[in-house]
Amino acid sequence: MTTELTTGVDGRPAGTAEPDIARVQRRTLLLLCLTQIIGGTGMTIGMSVGVLLAARLGGTAISGLVQSASVVGGALLAIPVSRIMRTGGRRPGLIAAYLVGAVGGVLMVLAAVAGWVPLLFLGALLFGGGTTAGLQARYAAVDLAEPARRGRHLSIAVWATTIGAVTAPNLAAPADRALAWTGVPALAGPFVFSVLAFVLAAGVLLVFLRPDPLLTARRLAAADAPPAPDVAGTRPGRDEGLRGALRVVRDLPAARLGISAVATGHLVMVGVMVMTPVRLGEWHSDAHLLRVVGIVLSLHIAGMFALAPVVGWLTDRVGRRAVILGGLGLLLAACAVAGTAGHDTVRISIGLTLLGLGWSGTMVAGSTLLSESVPVRVRPSVQGLSDLTMGLAGALAGALSGFVIQVAGYPVLNLLAAVAVVPLLALALRTAPPQVRAGA
Repeated sequence: MTTELTTGVDGRPAGTAEPDIARVQRRTLLLLCLTQIIGGTGMTIGMSVGVLLAARLGGTAISGLVQSASVVGGALLAIPVSRIMRTGGRRPGLIAAYLVGAVGGVLMVLAAVAGWVPLLFLGALLFGGGTTAGLQARYAAVDLAEPARRGRHLSIAVWATTIGAVTAPNLAAPADRALAWTGVPALAGPFVFSVLAFVLAAGVLLVFLRPDPLLTARRLAAADAPPAPDVAGTRPGRDEGLRGALRVVRDLPAARLGISAVATGHLVMVGVMVMTPVRLGEWHSDAHLLRVVGIVLSLHIAGMFALAPVVGWLTDRVGRRAVILGGLGLLLAACAVAGTAGHDTVRISIGLTLLGLGWSGTMVAGSTLLSESVPVRVRPSVQGLSDLTMGLAGALAGALSGFVIQVAGYPVLNLLAAVAVVPLLALALRTAPPQVRAGA
């Protein structure tokens, strides 16, 4: 089995599997970074104006729902995408997610042309495929990673999104103007560029993501380790899908902490972030709103992604739980700063930057802890369950945020987001993650 794997990777003789796998991992990381840049640009350039487009078509009260629809779509797509990955590997799953996102972008443009709100939400639902692909890519980055470097490798895939995602909000206005001559309505132009980015990312993966990292990791585990024991009631050697994933997470405390950290960090981030453009619109004129929103969201996204390699290094160096706790502290600080900022754009920018940093801590450390806590055979299903839970948590926050800000205001929204951190804080303080095991 080892010889077959080695010659399948680059034709080297048996006994040299480790150098081959290291080379495959480097190539996989480079490719994932490229597609994360492309896909991150496509996702962010669209959603940076999605709330504003929804508010224009349907009013402020429902504006948060377009973000929720995208998050729900990304969450629900995580299940069929993980099912594709269980049987075919990472490559077909990531490609499918990007293509669904492209279809969603087309529908959102058509909705803006027709002025039809239901079509806008359907498009946003499918547009979430871009999020699904970006999130699943972080797991592909650790399929072949050494145990002591899992946090760093996962964080590299997260960080790569920075290049596209930070600049994308500032490209929204030029993208909108660039297509004005075609008759595309205002705020719909950025979604055309989203479609092009998603299709390009899918094409790059189709051609270059070979060998598949997940399938390679499975062959390595089968060749180098004895049959895995029955974990949480699943059959040895078999990935039983969502039901099996639920049993695994239920019976492994470290997996519960990992999935809870990812979901809670995302809930708090989405709840506060999605309504910040609407809050800024309370005192900025239409002529300057897109520019101000672009700057604030760029700082927020920089907090999410730019320092991810540092977060990954800390995750490997000081431990998964310590970084999760640090992320929670940053989320609480973000809610305090943004919630008391009033009409101070600078303070809101600082709060949104801290919000991004807190999300990065819970995302990188939580995802690493979750992935290494479960056997390789059930990882796609458990990771799909994690993204589903995270997406639904973010969708709930996005759906409620518009109503909260309309009824009680932006400061109360931040207060409620801070309260949501408390249960995870208690769980993290009492849960001790297991030691990292080779081949886990």
